[in-house]
Amino acid sequence: MPDFSYENEKREQGYKFVCGIDEAGRGPLAGPVCAAAVILPPDLDFEGVNDSKKLSEKKREMLYEEITKKAVSWSVAFASVNEIEEHNILGATYIAMQRAVESLKVPADFALIDGNRTPPSLKIPSLTVIKGDSKSLSIAAASIIAKVTRDRLLLEYDAIYPQYKFSQHKGYGTKVHIEAIREFGPCDIHRPSFIKNFIK
Repeated sequence: MPDFSYENEKREQGYKFVCGIDEAGRGPLAGPVCAAAVILPPDLDFEGVNDSKKLSEKKREMLYEEITKKAVSWSVAFASVNEIEEHNILGATYIAMQRAVESLKVPADFALIDGNRTPPSLKIPSLTVIKGDSKSLSIAAASIIAKVTRDRLLLEYDAIYPQYKFSQHKGYGTKVHIEAIREFGPCDIHRPSFIKNFIK
């Protein structure tokens, strides 16, 4: 289970506001990519926070409410479908992460980032942590915030484009989604470079 080991190490080095950063939505065929940044209080006793992919939707929603109430600061940001097409998915993920960090009401002075790559435009010191959402509580909290926020957005898109059943798959490339793209063609939130193999 994730803990505060990475955060505590950085605090011992003199950093005060260590944020965790994670993203949701790099793989789907539709919708923006979402990133979250979260600074947790050092004495917080969190039960059940983990990599968002290992949690049920109900548990994620419950933890989202708890994290947003108890965090020192948290923020969430998107990079649009157009930005994904222009900068590729990795570049767009960097953009979303940078926006999330810059949107924190309490500025972070260090960032723990899930994965093995740092956004090149990040202006604060950082450390990448592979599988960080199962090691660092701050990154795990960010993964939950990003996932819940993006899932809620896809539910809104489901109401606008019901034929694609976004509420079922959240934009991922399921059989139902691919069949809908082939039947109805793409809509405004589909990523052209991601669906080119499914349309003639």
